[in-house]
Amino acid sequence: MTTPLIMLALMIGPWLARRTHAAGAIGLSLLFVFTASGHFLQTEVMAEMLPPWVPARVALVYATGVLELAIAIALLLPDTRRAAGWIAAAVLVLFFPANIYAAVNYVPMGGHAWGPVYLLVRAPLQVAILTWAYWFTLRRPEPALRAQAASSL
Repeated sequence: MTTPLIMLALMIGPWLARRTHAAGAIGLSLLFVFTASGHFLQTEVMAEMLPPWVPARVALVYATGVLELAIAIALLLPDTRRAAGWIAAAVLVLFFPANIYAAVNYVPMGGHAWGPVYLLVRAPLQVAILTWAYWFTLRRPEPALRAQAASSL
């Protein structure tokens, strides 16, 4: 059950150090690097998170890992940060059913072996990550905050 704590620490840590929108986006980027690593280090188990009727599950796990790495990189660049925020939000929503499937089927990955009770942790975590993505990549800061954010880049 340490995975959600690691995810939160990676996401929040840079912001705690700098307290800027850029630092919040960097934290989100670190989170996506962390989650992407699972696609390459635990590919077979991640493929089990998908129902058997999904075609090319292993290839899909690799492809979504690449997508998450691309999001992580785009979050670091001010010119692509907003678009990356939208894509990150979509990925978080679209990938959540795999977490539900994995929890209901006790897939031994990242807490899912706890079964449906894991969703009591994962669902609020997903909402927290979505809120973070909105706050630091999609929301337009007030003019005074924009000036401060521009000077911190």
